[in-house]
Amino acid sequence: MANFNIHPGETLLEARNIKKIYDMDGKRPRGVNPPVVLDDINLKINAGEFVALLGPSGSGKSTLLRILAGLLRPTEGQVLFKGVPQYGTNPHLSIVFQTFALFPWLTVLQNVELGLEAQEVPPTQRMRRSLAAIDTIGLDGFEDAYPKELSGGMRQRVGFARALVVEPELLFMDEPFSALDVLTAANLRKELLSLWREHKIPTRTILMVTHNIDDAVLMADRIVVLGANPGIIRVELPGLPMEQRDANNDNYTKMVDLIYRIMTSPRADIASLMPQEKKGTSSKLAPVKQQPYQVLPHVAISDVTGLLELVHSKGDREDLYQLGRDLQLEVDDLLPMIDAAHILGFAEAQEGDLILTETGKRFAEAGVLEEKDLFRQQAIKNVTMLRHIVRDLAREPSHTLPEERFLNELQQHFSEDESWSQLETAINWGRYAELFSYQEERGVFRLEEPEVVAALVS
Repeated sequence: MANFNIHPGETLLEARNIKKIYDMDGKRPRGVNPPVVLDDINLKINAGEFVALLGPSGSGKSTLLRILAGLLRPTEGQVLFKGVPQYGTNPHLSIVFQTFALFPWLTVLQNVELGLEAQEVPPTQRMRRSLAAIDTIGLDGFEDAYPKELSGGMRQRVGFARALVVEPELLFMDEPFSALDVLTAANLRKELLSLWREHKIPTRTILMVTHNIDDAVLMADRIVVLGANPGIIRVELPGLPMEQRDANNDNYTKMVDLIYRIMTSPRADIASLMPQEKKGTSSKLAPVKQQPYQVLPHVAISDVTGLLELVHSKGDREDLYQLGRDLQLEVDDLLPMIDAAHILGFAEAQEGDLILTETGKRFAEAGVLEEKDLFRQQAIKNVTMLRHIVRDLAREPSHTLPEERFLNELQQHFSEDESWSQLETAINWGRYAELFSYQEERGVFRLEEPEVVAALVS
């Protein structure tokens, strides 16, 4: 497989003022601004570097990757490859996906050859290059095997071989290890890094989208952290020197803690979160933006309850990174639970720790009935959507309303799918709090105890 001359520092890909909004096909009411997925993204991808793109759910990580690859058009802004504006897919890059995306009826060799067939490479050369890619990625001897005969790690290796065989200048990876078990992911990560550092793979730059902070700190020369709703670049951090990329290194631990602190403090000013020695070293610090609407995290109340009880058992304050390890959760799974606890007024994320409020402590100690009563009070006090539903139901003589009433309002701020998800979360929380009932087959909300519930919102 051929090698490229890297020329470190050369800008290969650039995003200028990228903005992406939800397309409602003209259904959005006049005067209502469409929801923004990505807002004013400016990013340079340089030769010779491994860049990691981190961010919570809703930050638009995969959307940005697809825009940079030319698979998705931005609403505003431009993508340039070596200074030339791009329209359509970029033939100089390949993508490795989370789900492997192999054709089950083709052998390993045939799956790898696909990209070369599209380039109309002659059969003999196609086979030679494919076999070399298979050998490089560690699958020699499995050329004639079918995907069903391979483990998850081996199937992902086929995905890497297929991406690399076309000798792309840029390699994009979208959550490449998240579908693998821990040991397989660690092994594949180590081997990929070894191939990259030793220049044994024909690519000049790697961009990886991930929700795993450890993957980013271990692998990346530069870490770009996105914020959500809308997706913005909150900060760009230089990666650690190679000799410090070890979980037992103090600087590794500090970097992981810093990123946890940033991602779990979405409303904080980035400069206030940076340690003194890192102030001024980041290439971009984003100002705090106020959200025009409250976004409900999609978590079960039982998960929030378990989180609060765990923190309470540790003295009402615990390090977020340690919490993730104790619960065996990635930051992308932990963040919605933390956000829910914050919205409900049960906890606050401060300086990388989760701290219970006085109400949160009472909730963690409460029995079933008191727990539900506390949740009802906090939900109606702090959750805008629930308060809105209850007030509207209380004003109706029949105390009933169709779901379309609230769904239409949500679609002024969210995509159609996310509007449904927001409504489902509000329904689950409202039912648990016994604020209203919901008949799914009819799509109807009903206030069961109008006088009692209405008093809560008065």
